[in-house]
Amino acid sequence: MRITLRFATLLALGTTLAGCGAADRLKNIGEQPALSAIDNPTTKPGYRPVQMPMPHPEPVHFNSNSLWRTGSRAFFKDQRAARVGDLLTVRVKIDDKAEMENSTSRSRANTEKMGVPNLFGLENKMVEVPMDPSSLVNASSNASSAGSGKVDREEDVQTNVAAVVTQVLPNGNMVIEGRQEIRVNFEIRELIVAGIVRPEDIQSDNIIDSNKIAEARIAYGGRGQITDVQQPRYGQQVMDIVLPF
Repeated sequence: MRITLRFATLLALGTTLAGCGAADRLKNIGEQPALSAIDNPTTKPGYRPVQMPMPHPEPVHFNSNSLWRTGSRAFFKDQRAARVGDLLTVRVKIDDKAEMENSTSRSRANTEKMGVPNLFGLENKMVEVPMDPSSLVNASSNASSAGSGKVDREEDVQTNVAAVVTQVLPNGNMVIEGRQEIRVNFEIRELIVAGIVRPEDIQSDNIIDSNKIAEARIAYGGRGQITDVQQPRYGQQVMDIVLPF
């Protein structure tokens, strides 16, 4: 009875967790995945302005009889991204490879033995409970553990994505965020780029490499029918979480 009750509880929990997503998936059977609407990134839930350590601001003043302004980086108009809402292209180039292998082995054996062959002659009077005084306690234990792990990872992503300047920090650095979605048949591939860039690192053609983005957040993935097949079922995910073995 208890086993049946526990199984019903787990089944109800899994159904509750999958209820919201399952209803939408059933409604969209046979339909292509919808693209996300284009909106202002600063109005999304969870958006917070970036706060970083800033240097002291330098006062800006014009010299007499001069067209040059103190603090300017160029004499003519710079067409590169510099203000909130400007666009720039991020060249994403990731070529990482990591290979690690660890092995751990541990063993321990303990043996304890205690006896009282002579105890003021009392050992001869142990008649009610017959025992061997020379072997009162004998305990032994063995413990061993072995573990191994291996990581062999190789990633190669090369693409371009346009990003929007969402914030200009007091020292001139800019916070950018870009999102790209590509739908092929019933699968959507997503590329998200966000971070902090320096105006000096932006090339003359308004392109910046991803390795020059500070606090970079780059995500490349997808959603759709192929991604659903590659994921375990909701029930299996719930069982993996709640089962202790």
